[in-house]
Amino acid sequence: MRTRLIAAGAALLAVLASLVAMSQTAQAAAGLRVTGGKIYEANGNQFIMRGTSHAHTWFPSQTGSFANIKSLGANTVRVVLSGGRWTANSASDVANVISLCKQNRLICVLENHDTTGYGEQSGAYTLDQAVNYWIGLKSVLTGQENYVVINLGNEPYGNNNVSGWTSATTAAIARMRSNGFQHMLMVDAPNWGQDWQFVMRDNAAAVFNSDPQKNTVFSIHMYGVFDTAAEITSYLQAFQTAGLPLVIGEFGNMHSDGDPDEDTIMAQAQSRGIGYMGWSWSGNSGGVEYLDQVTNFNVNQLTSWGQRLFNGANGIKSTAKEATIYSGQPPQSPSASPSVSPSASPSASPSASPSVSPSVSPSPGGSRGCSATYRVTNQWGGGFQGEVVVTAGSGGVNGWTVTWTYANGQTVTQSWNATLTSSGASVTARNVSYNGTLGAGASTSFGFLGSYGSTNSVPSVSCAAA
Repeated sequence: MRTRLIAAGAALLAVLASLVAMSQTAQAAAGLRVTGGKIYEANGNQFIMRGTSHAHTWFPSQTGSFANIKSLGANTVRVVLSGGRWTANSASDVANVISLCKQNRLICVLENHDTTGYGEQSGAYTLDQAVNYWIGLKSVLTGQENYVVINLGNEPYGNNNVSGWTSATTAAIARMRSNGFQHMLMVDAPNWGQDWQFVMRDNAAAVFNSDPQKNTVFSIHMYGVFDTAAEITSYLQAFQTAGLPLVIGEFGNMHSDGDPDEDTIMAQAQSRGIGYMGWSWSGNSGGVEYLDQVTNFNVNQLTSWGQRLFNGANGIKSTAKEATIYSGQPPQSPSASPSVSPSASPSASPSASPSVSPSVSPSPGGSRGCSATYRVTNQWGGGFQGEVVVTAGSGGVNGWTVTWTYANGQTVTQSWNATLTSSGASVTARNVSYNGTLGAGASTSFGFLGSYGSTNSVPSVSCAAA
């Protein structure tokens, strides 16, 4: 009998251990994830990254930066790590970084900087070597899937032999999954992150589909290559049309290879629901000190770039929403990707100074109604970008329809965050699945591209609640 009891007890323990393991696996798989081309938390709430990069590997003592970055409104911090190209960040160090992110209610994007400029810069690591580093950190990364995104390798190819990016990235994802990583993975573009040869853009679908978990996000770095509104809009639209997840993993307000159009980058990210992370908090050198957002890691000494990123229009302070894992907000059902009408982006070069039209008067709607404002956010020869903000009345709405009629022959060529149809000069925009329900006084927005002739006057708009 005693032997049977011992055996029965051992069997019960084995079953319990199996259940615990299954529970841990399920919990791990339920971390940050991609659904319909967007990023969601495990509870179904959409998460849009708004943050900056912190060069932890070169400034490991600046741990106060996490709290300072959070104090300016960020919901995400991208943390620079090294596996040996510079002084390696150990497992205990990375565990502390994750702890600092969690203490400060930030989503932690951990990136391996060793791969920067592979094929062009001496000493750069391969993506396969980067995976070795992540495998070495698995003990401190497992169980953190709700809080951590793994950015496999920073700017993993320079401008040489970039065709190798696709197979190298696919192989890196496969190794991460075969080694049990359940995390959302982020992959950077070649061409020093700027993808000017469109290797990432044109092969993103194949790379995404190679991930057995379909939980890979693409990251574009926007510097001098993206110095016009047309270039920015065209690139973002390509991913949105394909229904593929994209974040702007780095961008600045100036750069030695050209002057990025940060205003359009931020406006487009906001109107499309795309995450962005500026580069970088502090400590830049080698002629790019102008990319520091604060001077000498002092949160009270914001630079002009820091002011723009955190406090400017479409900036972090006004647009960031904290991950609900930290606030216990109720779950929502994940939505499908936005309805987008594919069309070629305008080829004309935008004007240096966007022509912004005033908002129209809100339409009357009463307590159950809604109002809408229309504005031109950017304009160039023959083309423009517009935005409409929809605001619910005091009773909230469960759906909305916005209409307007153009007076000067304008036409809409692309749209996002709304289902938009045209009949002659009349335009009708209806909510999509994820932005129709608005609480009292809550707002959402949708955007579009259009063409015009000699005049682009602002039409009157009407909003009707469903």
